[in-house]
Parts: sequence; structure tokens; C-alpha cells
Amino acid sequence: MDDHELEVMLSELETDRIERKATLSEKDVIRKNICAFANDISNHNQPGILFIGANDDGTPSDISVTDQMLLSLSDMRSDGNIIPFPSITVQKRLLKGAEMAVVTVQPADAPPVRYKGRTYVRVGPRMSIATPEEERRLAEKRRWKDLPFDIRPVLSASIDDLNLSLFRDTYLPAAVSAEILDANNRTLYDQLASLRMITPEQEPIPTTLGILTIGKSTQRFISGAYIQFVRFEGDDLSSQVLDEKVLAGPLPEMLPLLDDLLLINIATRLDFTGSPKEIRHPEYPIVALQQIIRNAILHRTYEGTNSPVRINWFKDRIEITSPGGPFGNVNIENFGHPGATDYRNQNLAAVMKDLGYVQKFGAGIELTRSHMQKNGNPSPVFDVSSSFVTVTLRRGEAI
Repeated sequence: MDDHELEVMLSELETDRIERKATLSEKDVIRKNICAFANDISNHNQPGILFIGANDDGTPSDISVTDQMLLSLSDMRSDGNIIPFPSITVQKRLLKGAEMAVVTVQPADAPPVRYKGRTYVRVGPRMSIATPEEERRLAEKRRWKDLPFDIRPVLSASIDDLNLSLFRDTYLPAAVSAEILDANNRTLYDQLASLRMITPEQEPIPTTLGILTIGKSTQRFISGAYIQFVRFEGDDLSSQVLDEKVLAGPLPEMLPLLDDLLLINIATRLDFTGSPKEIRHPEYPIVALQQIIRNAILHRTYEGTNSPVRINWFKDRIEITSPGGPFGNVNIENFGHPGATDYRNQNLAAVMKDLGYVQKFGAGIELTRSHMQKNGNPSPVFDVSSSFVTVTLRRGEAI
């Protein structure tokens, strides 16, 4: 929008597309409004505008819009509080003779969008938690043809292919706030559709996300949805195989098994010298392994391939290979650089965060580098192509 259009909006009464804040102090309220604008419950199909630096009557509050303020607003997109990620732009503009930060929020293709497990909407100037009926309307707005693969319907599957007990007992309490669950007036199908596990039609179909998260047989419908683990005695693929495992199944069951497998295979030396307490020296830091393998599960392509995530554990190194190359803003040249991040499966990212396997989006590689360095391991090495990514973690000198 040009300055004239924005100044006209500043002068209007607050509506379901306009919100003003005098300062950045109410970050919680700002995030709720971003969530509500993304949900576009009134179906305007137009962006919502949030003015930071404007009083309730539209006059400037005369704040200084700093780079740090703009960065703080931009980080609200992917800091993990608003899921799935909203599409926003943040700009510094000179309106009515004063500096303002203008946040433009596009309507989401895959509502409902949640902030900390709650769905927010705006009706006129009022912002509130969505009612069950409003959540149903939001789910029905999805445009399946335009959606990413992770929430497209799996046409050969039915509700009978989902583990509804796993959904009720494990995933639902992790994904939705206790306040909403306590209301207890949403049907199971409403909950499944709202969380993108099924389509919202009268005869719903499980989505790819539903199969990966709560499917009874994930490989039946997504053949590459498993992890292949092989431990070798030597340093190459011709070495004797010491152990081989296939980890498959829905994410809430597979991810804990993966953590157990890693812990069992990491050798640790105990050092009692020079200290009254034992010091543990693992050959690999567990956090580094978890971050890289979880990234492989999250960022891989599930479409058009039968290939699994592969973990080849050699005597001197571990190689983790993920099907699918870089995506979106990430390319072969900037892969692994700070700030270079994008999400092929952003709805799967939301599930893994809900389950506690992602703490901060975009931080996995930096966490890996940090923990490898602290443990005395060489830095990870990335082999990136258009069809796969392989990360090599080399063994520390402690063992």
C-alpha cells in the first residue's frame, strides 16, 4: 500500500482489518492480532494492517522506529508462538509526519492459525478466541489445491487409518491450550480438522500430516516415512554391519524410539582424574545428533520418493541423509548460513514443536555447531544437492 492508502486507514475507526498500538510494549497482544488477521474470519481476502506508533485515534504517538523494533516484529512470524507461520511484511513508514512500523498480515491459506494453542479472530474491532463454529468456518476455508504437500488429503486413506486414541491422549493436549480443551464442546472431527489431520468435508479424508502424526500405518500411504539406521564396524559401506534398524510409525511414537537409539549408541568415557567428580566425555553430543536428525525428518520431501532418512554410523563419523534438497529461500549456496531458513513442511514443523521436538525454529544448525565445538568435535560438514542433503558429524577425540 502507498502512504496515502495507509493514512486513510489510520484515520478510520478500527475494524477487523485495522489495529493501532502506540508502542511495542504489548507484544502478546500484537501476536494475537497477527494471528487474528491471518485467520481473516470475515473472509475479506485482504491483508490486515497493524500500525505500531499510532494512538487509538490514529494520531502519531511519536516513537522512534529502530532496526531492533523491526527485527522484533519480523521475528514474530517464526518464533514458534504463531502456528502455522503467518505471512507478514514489516516496514518502517513515515505517516502523518511521524515514524511508524507497519505490519501487513496476509490471510492464511491453511487456517486456523493459532497463538500459543489458541485461535484468535477479529469481528469488527473486537479480538477474541474463536468459538467452535468459527473454527469450523476457518477449517472450511482451506484451498486444497494451493496447499503444501503435508496437508493435502491422502485420497486412499480413511478415518479408520488414524489412531484416534493417540490423537486424544498425546497430540491434542500438546497442541491445544487446556482452556480450550476444558470447554469440551468441540467434536472429535472438529478437533482433527482444526489441527489439519483431516479435511473438513462432511466425509473427511486424512491428510499427509494426519498420517505422519497419528497414522496406524504410515508407510502404507507414505512409503518413505521411516528412518533407516545402520551401524558399521569400519569406515565405509563395505564394512561389516554391527546393527541395523528401521524406525517407523507415527511421530509421537517414532521420535522417542529415535532418542533411545541414539543414546544407546553413543559411547562415553568417564574421567576421574584431576576432579573429585566423574567427567563424561561422549564421542558425539546428543543434542547435535538430535538436531540434525530431527531437521532431516522435518525438512525432507515426502512427495515423489520412497527414500527414507538414512543414518549411517561409521567408526569415525555419522552420516545423516535427508531426501530432497534445499527449499524456498534456502539454496545450495546459502545452506547452513545464519538466517537462511525456510520450511517445505511448515505444518509438520508445527506438529514437531507441539510435541516438544523443536524448541526454536531456524536454530538447529547453529545449536549443532555449538554443541559439537563444546564437545571437542570437528564442525559438521554439509553435502547439499538439489535432491538430497547429507550432514557428516565426525567423532570426537575423547573416546
